[in-house]
Formats: sequence, C-alpha cells, structure tokens
Amino acid sequence: MTSNKIIGIDLGTTTSCVAVLDDKNTPKTLVAADGERTTPSWVAWTAAGQVTVGTRARRQAVTNPSATVYGAKRLIGRKVNAEDVAWFARLAPFRIVAAPNGDAWVRVHGLPISPQEIAAHVLRRMRQVAEEAIGEPVTRAVVTVPAYFDDAQRQATRDAGQIAGLDIIRILNEPTAAALAYGVHRHAEGRRLIAVFDLGGGTFDISIMSVDNGIFEVLATGGDTALGGEDWDRRLQERIVDEVFDAHRIDLTGIPMAMSRLREACEAAKKTLSVENETVIQLPFLANDQHGAPINYEKPITRAIVEQLTQDLIDRLEAPCSRALADAGLADVEEVLLVGGMTRWPAVQATVERIFKMKPSKGANPDEVVALGAAAYAGILAGDTDDAALLDVTPHDLGIKVGDSGFSVVIPRNSMLPVRARKLFATTAADQKFVSIDVYQGESDTLGKNRKLGQVVLDDLPAGPAGSIRVELVMTVDVESLLSVTARELKSGREASVTIRPSGGLSQREVVEIINRRRQESSVAGKLPEGDGNIVRVATREQPVIKPDDEG
Repeated sequence: MTSNKIIGIDLGTTTSCVAVLDDKNTPKTLVAADGERTTPSWVAWTAAGQVTVGTRARRQAVTNPSATVYGAKRLIGRKVNAEDVAWFARLAPFRIVAAPNGDAWVRVHGLPISPQEIAAHVLRRMRQVAEEAIGEPVTRAVVTVPAYFDDAQRQATRDAGQIAGLDIIRILNEPTAAALAYGVHRHAEGRRLIAVFDLGGGTFDISIMSVDNGIFEVLATGGDTALGGEDWDRRLQERIVDEVFDAHRIDLTGIPMAMSRLREACEAAKKTLSVENETVIQLPFLANDQHGAPINYEKPITRAIVEQLTQDLIDRLEAPCSRALADAGLADVEEVLLVGGMTRWPAVQATVERIFKMKPSKGANPDEVVALGAAAYAGILAGDTDDAALLDVTPHDLGIKVGDSGFSVVIPRNSMLPVRARKLFATTAADQKFVSIDVYQGESDTLGKNRKLGQVVLDDLPAGPAGSIRVELVMTVDVESLLSVTARELKSGREASVTIRPSGGLSQREVVEIINRRRQESSVAGKLPEGDGNIVRVATREQPVIKPDDEG
C-alpha cells in the first residue's frame, strides 16, 4: 500500500533534508535510523559498482576520492564549458566530463554518469528515510530548488526525481519554502514585506515577498547559482595548494587523495572560524615531495585571512539584493530571514545587515527550514492545510532571437504567474515563405549567453513585399512555469503553436533507460532498489516538445 503522504525534500548542494506534516499538521524533520537530521549530498561508487550515499559515502572521500562525488547540484542542467563548472572541475578530485550534448557529467570508474542520476541517489535516500520514519511506501514529493534555477535546471531536478521513483508534484523555490516554514504569514496582521536571504553550499538566492492574509506574493527574485559555501572552502584550498607548490614544487591538484583531505580540512576550518577567530589546519603526510619525503602541512589560519581571500565573494552578494529590491519597487523591507548554512558566517550576516539596514532574523535552523517549508506546502497541495497561498514570478527574462545575435525580451523577469505577453513583428524579405522564431531565456543582451528553450516555425506565409506581412507572437507561462508560444499571421489568421517543455539534458528515453538499467543491476545483485517494490511511475510524454501542433 502506498502512503498518501506527500513529503518535502530540500535537495541541497552540501546536505539534503526531508520533512513531512505530523498528525497535528505541523512540519517536522524526519530523522534517519542513524540519528541524522540532514544527509550529506554525497554519492560514492566502489570498483564493484556498489553505491553508497550520505555520511558513508563522505567517509570514502579520502580512500576513494575519484569515485566519491559531491556538489552535483552545481552541475545539474549545466554545460561543461560554463566558467564556474570549469573552476569546480579544477579542484574536484573526481573527473567532470562533457556529455554528447555538452552537459557537465562525472566520469566514475571509466563510465560517464549524469548529475541527474547522482541527484537521484540522494533523493532515493531521502525517500528511504521518509519510508522508514512513516512506516509505509512514499512516492510523492515537493522538491525545492533555488529560485534562480532556470527551466533546464528545474527539469533536470524533475528527471532526478523520476529516476528515484518519486512523483515530484511541485518544484518549489527554496526562499518561498523557507518563508512558509518561518510562519511569517501568522506573525502579524496586514501586509508585510520580507526578504529571504538564502546562501547555501552551492547557490545564492534572494527573494522579496509580500505576505498578506496568508497570501505569499513573490515580488522579485535574484541570485547566483554559482555562489555558495563551497566557494569559501575552495578559496582556502587554492591558497594551500599554492603554498605547497611554492615550497615543494608539487601540484596537489593532480593528487586526488590529497585534494580530498584538503577539502575536508578547509571545510572544517571554515565552520570553526564561523564561531572562533583562529584555528589550525593540520595535514600530516599530505603528499610526497620530489625526493619522496613526506609533506606535512600545519599552519594556523584566522578568520581575517579567510575574509581577505573571499572578499570578492562577499561583494557578489550585494548586486542581486539591490536589483531584487529595485525590481520589487522597494527601498527597504520589514524583515530579513536567513536560510542556508553559509549565513552562519559573520561577514555574511554583517553584509546582510548593511544591505537591508537591519539585523536579520535567526529564528529557524538554516539547514532544515527549507525542507520544513516544502512539507508545509505539500500539506497545502494535499488539502491538509489551507492557511497560505503562493503567487510566484518568472526568475528570468523570456524572449526571442532578433537579427543575427540580438535578444528581444517578451516577458520580463519577475513577471507574476500566470503571465501572457504579445509582440508584433514583420517579414524581412519579399515573398518570405516562413518565419522561424527561436525562444530564449536569460538576462544578457548577447544571445549566446542565454539559454535556448525551443523554436516555433510558421510557414506558408502569403506573398508580399518585405515588411508587409505581420506576425503576432504570444507567449504564455502558466503557474507551473510551462511556456506556450503561438505565432499567428494577422492577414490570413494562420498560426503555429508549441508548448515548450524544458529539457534537463536527458531525453525521456534516456531517463527510462537509467531506471531499467538500475532495476536490472539490482536484480542481478539479488535485491530490488529501495522502495522499488512498487511500480515506478514513468511519464509517457516526450520532451522537449518543440514543434508546431499542426505537424501532428
């Protein structure tokens, strides 16, 4: 029997968490059998192909570094040539490689693995924790993502859920989930303006919201999907790598075991320095020098040194906040909520206070609050509670290609959902037979820096001089962020339309192949995967669907 419970999952870069509504309709974090309230988002493979997830995987990081993967959320729905992906690859002890379509994948024991499949292992572990705590099978979930994730990253997250045997009934923005968990809609009468500042392990989000009588209206979002606590760790790593090279002429980046130990030590030092002013990094036998002698690294490190190394990261927090306030048409807010483990860093808190001119609220555990909010929203969707409603916005500009490389915005970012916009344009050549409209998402005036979503083609246009045939373009985005595009020639009324279902990088066939392969591997091993005693529900629609309806 399958449970009617809908769980809430925070699929984090560093750690993940699962929650559910209890019998009193209060969100609670589900604790694993080993007592863990959060699970490290780490996945490791042995040479025999056995997969471990969470703390057990993280413990293999030193002895099995090239097959122990972390930070997959930074890769999901991303291209391998993206600047921040290349930077991540430089210090990661595992290999990041290009998929045939240019996506960033990971090579483990000679086999390429997609970030979706890696994330699916983490989601499956969250599902297992929930099933053990609830005592019955679970197949439905609300999963959170950064508000600034684009369509491809959101669809890639859905694909990960499908591989994990989960029906993701809603993708929820992390800041909105956090605001729900804080319960800001219950704390005051009348309209209240809040900011949710979410700095986690790998992503940064800022959302400006209006909360009025249980209605959460997102006024503006912003952020940086390539900025998080791991960047602080990496800066310290780079410093030590340079020091060792200068002293011994040994490049640690070519020694996976040394890099794993170094990464772990830098993260531990950062956590200590969030409450202390000084700590010591000790790494005996880190590597061997050119003569075979051991390199023993030991050095005190202060918070001031780390702040000096990461000042540019702190500086990157301000622009998205200022832009979000401007987009919302506000000069200030009434409350700032902190989300994400990196908000424990004193310089981050000081920056928030300087930007918003107030001390932020710290009334919730930043590691669990997003999962609690996801569980609260799951209760709303299930009809268990009805004390809040969410009104969301588009996180990025939507538009079309104009000329050779121009980008014309049709639906501006932070437009309230659902939204519809129209744009008129004319033919550019005499007796033009068709128009091909390329749809893009992004904020850059340069087309190449934005992400192509799809194309709609309107053919059999009537003959006429250049500029005489006019075409109306209509873009619609519904509350599920599904984009529909229609092009209609005004004189004849002929039209073509397309529903653009975003691709997360994997085709539906590839997703099904991964599911089938995993079931076969588990069958050979003599057991079914966790939770797979039930039928895994697989969507039948093909994606992306990018063709006119009249083509069948």
